[in-house]
Amino acid sequence: MTQTIAPRVRTLVLLLLAAACALLAGAGPASAHAALTGSDPREGAVVDKAPAQVSLTFSESVSLDDDSLRVLDPKGKRVDDGKPSGTGGTTYSVKLHAGLPDGTYTVTYQVVSADSHPVSGAYTFSVGAPSETSVTVSGQGAGGGFVGGLYGVGRYVSYAGFAVLVGGAAFVLACWPRGSGVRVVQRFVVSGWLSLTAATLLLLLLRGSYTGSGKVADVFDLGLLGEVLQTKAGAALVSRLLLLAAAALFIAVLFGAYDKREDEEKRDLTFGLAVGGSVVAVGLAATWAMSEHASVGLQAGLAMPVDVVHLIAVATWLGGLTALLVALYRGPADTPVPALAVSRFSRVAFGSVIALVVTGTYQSWRQLGSWTAFTDTRYGQLLLVKIGLVAVLVGVAYFSRRWTAQLAEAMPAVARSAAARRAEKGEKGAGKASTKASGNASAKTGTKAGTKASGNASAKTGAKAGTKASGNAKVAEKESGTTKGSGTAKGSGTAKGTGGSQRAAQLARQRAAVDAARQKRQRDADPNRFGLRRSVLAEAGIAVVLLVVTTVLTQTEPGRTEEEAKAAGASSAGSSAPATGAVTLDMPFDTGSQNGKGVVRVELDPARVGVNDLHLYVERPEGTAFDIPEVKVALTQKAKDIGPLPVAPDHITTGHWSASGVQIPMAGDWEVAVTVRTSDIDQVTISKNTQIG
Repeated sequence: MTQTIAPRVRTLVLLLLAAACALLAGAGPASAHAALTGSDPREGAVVDKAPAQVSLTFSESVSLDDDSLRVLDPKGKRVDDGKPSGTGGTTYSVKLHAGLPDGTYTVTYQVVSADSHPVSGAYTFSVGAPSETSVTVSGQGAGGGFVGGLYGVGRYVSYAGFAVLVGGAAFVLACWPRGSGVRVVQRFVVSGWLSLTAATLLLLLLRGSYTGSGKVADVFDLGLLGEVLQTKAGAALVSRLLLLAAAALFIAVLFGAYDKREDEEKRDLTFGLAVGGSVVAVGLAATWAMSEHASVGLQAGLAMPVDVVHLIAVATWLGGLTALLVALYRGPADTPVPALAVSRFSRVAFGSVIALVVTGTYQSWRQLGSWTAFTDTRYGQLLLVKIGLVAVLVGVAYFSRRWTAQLAEAMPAVARSAAARRAEKGEKGAGKASTKASGNASAKTGTKAGTKASGNASAKTGAKAGTKASGNAKVAEKESGTTKGSGTAKGSGTAKGTGGSQRAAQLARQRAAVDAARQKRQRDADPNRFGLRRSVLAEAGIAVVLLVVTTVLTQTEPGRTEEEAKAAGASSAGSSAPATGAVTLDMPFDTGSQNGKGVVRVELDPARVGVNDLHLYVERPEGTAFDIPEVKVALTQKAKDIGPLPVAPDHITTGHWSASGVQIPMAGDWEVAVTVRTSDIDQVTISKNTQIG
């Protein structure tokens, strides 16, 4: 039966692994998790005169360095000051050189999103009129290339190692305490620890190059490594390494002192190990939750602990399932996995599935935001695949529970049968021993009697043969030499005894091997155990694909962000505004008081008749944002004698005010006047004209 069905099972596993490899191959570099939702000037815009700066707005906060935002002229020469900065919220800008000539300019950006993923892109705008440009933007996005591929492999291995480590240890403590002494289970858990540790070290070394140049040589740049350690992702990786040191101590106790304890003593130590192991597991899961998707966006304070629970539930279920599979297939014949351990794991897995459903539902709502995102975004499509795999896995687990129940019912009968065979074997052995002892006693008695009779018979003829025998003995002695040589007979006996001991040991080993093979055949011949092994193998194969899909999800742009970016792009593409598009006005001011100098930047979007959004930023001359006591805006069209139309913007954050629903009644040349007050008595009004379409 094993030979008939095993090829089918192997075929199923190979197909599942092939699907996993296909997902891995299609995953590519990590998708951007911070999308570009706006820019000034807009992509493809043609402005009358060169702007003083270029601003980019993302869907979430990002990290910058001196080369994060670059503006290149038609010849490829950099025309920005190389000092990008945040202007409030999720908008970032870089100042341009004064007096830029007409032509097409290229804006490139490469930043790191708040959830630790690199984001890159480029677009063009023109001053005066479009022109030819020699600038070519590399097709390789941030996080791509060889370094990006290697970083992706490290992420997969780290998730798999975490699942094996946590799930294997939980299986031993909660389901099968005697498994702490089984060598294959020990190797399984230790391999999880080694994989997670090696992958974490690899990610830490690759991090700087992964988010930067993508060059292999930068992997060994110690200066770049120092910068990585100061980032959120770097701190998370270092924390993970420290927690893995504590996990090593946990493993040493689990497979050392814990294994050597008796069952009664193990119960006391189990509680302490469970508490310590849970703390380490939660800490390891938190290194992902606090640096990736859950740490940014909607309800981050709630999303991070939910993500920790989700990760631990996945590891407990999938890692424990794989540990059970290893024990069923590779465990020693004299220490089979008992039905009670399988039944316990079934309950643990059920609890894990409940936790997955609850936490997964919340995460899906948080990351998607709408039902259409299930089918219209890559994140939603992958999530549907994950939900389908979980449903299939639960279905297969149902059959495993049935096999477990049948195995538990069959165990008492098997135990009674084995006890009967041992008793029968013992009775046969006792009978053989009794017969052998009786035979030996009879033989010994017969020998003595024969000897005595022989002595009596020879006594009568002894006198006659004595002289002749003596002479023959002397001749024999002379011919054979000294009797000293006969002492070698003793040595020969010793050698014979040593060879007999080795032979006995060899026979004992052979008998033990034969007995182990017989026990294994008997164990594998059990239809209930064989069915359980098949169903658990199928579960493990599906679990591998599920783990791959989960890892790909962590590298995919959330559906909510993708839809926001699409909406922003559609708004930009569908705008019927004239060439000027959104308007940005920079107006220096000086109220004459201390700290009374600065620059006011007004952004009017979409700068056309109807409803507009107004953003106002106040910066010091060196570019840092700061607050002032009061700011007012008024719009006037002197040609039609309209206005001034007052606008009262709301304070958003340091140096940033905003007003929505600003109505502009007609097209034409409008004056935008801003009144700035820097103290109780110091204020100034500055103005600039702009064309509204």
